[in-house]
Amino acid sequence: MAKKVHQSSRRAFMRNSLGALAAFTIVPRHVLGRGYLAPSDTLTKAVVGTGGMGRGHFGYAGTRVVAICDVDKSHIQKGLDALPNGGKGVKTFTDYRELIQLPEVDIVHVATPPHWHGIIAADAARAGKDIWCEKPMTATIGEGKRLVEAVQQHGRIFRLNTWFRFSDRFYGMGTTVEPIKKLVDSGLLGWPLKVTVSKHTGFDWKFYWVGKTNLEPQAVPKELDYEMWLGPAPYKPYNAHRVHSTFRGYWDYDGGGLGDMGQHYLDPVQYFLGKDNTSPVKVEVDAPQQHSDAVGTWRKITYTYADGCQIILDGAGTETKAAYIEGPKGKLYPGFKSDIPDLEKKLAAFPDPAPQVTDFVEAVKNRRKFALNEENGHRSATIVNMGKIALQLGRNLEFDPVKQEFVNDEGANRLIFQPMRGPWTI
Repeated sequence: MAKKVHQSSRRAFMRNSLGALAAFTIVPRHVLGRGYLAPSDTLTKAVVGTGGMGRGHFGYAGTRVVAICDVDKSHIQKGLDALPNGGKGVKTFTDYRELIQLPEVDIVHVATPPHWHGIIAADAARAGKDIWCEKPMTATIGEGKRLVEAVQQHGRIFRLNTWFRFSDRFYGMGTTVEPIKKLVDSGLLGWPLKVTVSKHTGFDWKFYWVGKTNLEPQAVPKELDYEMWLGPAPYKPYNAHRVHSTFRGYWDYDGGGLGDMGQHYLDPVQYFLGKDNTSPVKVEVDAPQQHSDAVGTWRKITYTYADGCQIILDGAGTETKAAYIEGPKGKLYPGFKSDIPDLEKKLAAFPDPAPQVTDFVEAVKNRRKFALNEENGHRSATIVNMGKIALQLGRNLEFDPVKQEFVNDEGANRLIFQPMRGPWTI
């Protein structure tokens, strides 16, 4: 009897020991199949677009660059120069379609101008890659819808690169967004709320991102594949002001200061208002007539939700006395100052906001949805793109958040899915 107990104990010990050994054994990714990632592995990434933004994201923790891509060969060289050991061993491409097929790549970081974001990110998802995408998520509402579908159909982890809903001080507010979310959730301000995004509440709409209306055709630099740079955008003769650091001033590629800063400013508002699963039902614009090619400035853009909440984008700087958030019971000003007596003491009685998954590397390893992902990122990009369409058309618009289309406006709906030059599609 004792012998049987001994053998049984020995077998149990062996099973437990082998289980523990397996738990600490790192099996190479290629042995277990494409897409497998051992928890202790360093993630590999490829960066598409190696201008200043792309190069600035070579070094985030827990990742290693194995490939880069750019349509400008001088940018590729700058990228290699910015990598350890001059980029030795890093593969280079001028066509992202070759890069996303590399079996050794885990993450594709999309750092191109926005008119490429949707196509490249969706193609990367179909190729089995996880995605880190610069803002704005997509240049059109339609591209956003297709990108959401691609990411979810292929089971990928997506991160949009604006981080204010979960980290860093939120511009002039003197705090992260978490206590603002807590205040809104507490109901101490009442409901509905009005949020004013203005220089006077700590934000800058960067109206230097405007285009030029008198561009003369210039010779294309030999190091630039201008046809590939344009990609799905309509053909326009090359001028240096269209590309690289000043592309934001043209509707074909971005949307000026609204395109550049809109998602940084508005995604946190969407989050603390609890609007991650919906969109405004109306957008109203007060702006000069916009040029068909070059982005101009605007005075005010007002978004209204079905429940009466509003977001006011103050471009002219006229809202000099506005609170950042105003409700029927109180106001919140920059520096987290309020007209509610003993605000901090009152807030202490309320629960903190739900925790978020804010480590992208861990999200990829554990296959957990990132805090700012394809779904809520698409909704905050839609706020930006609604404003762009209203500005381009020069009129107020109504929007159906469920169908994600404009109400009784064929002209506006044509801009949801803007035509792309062949062979590009999403």
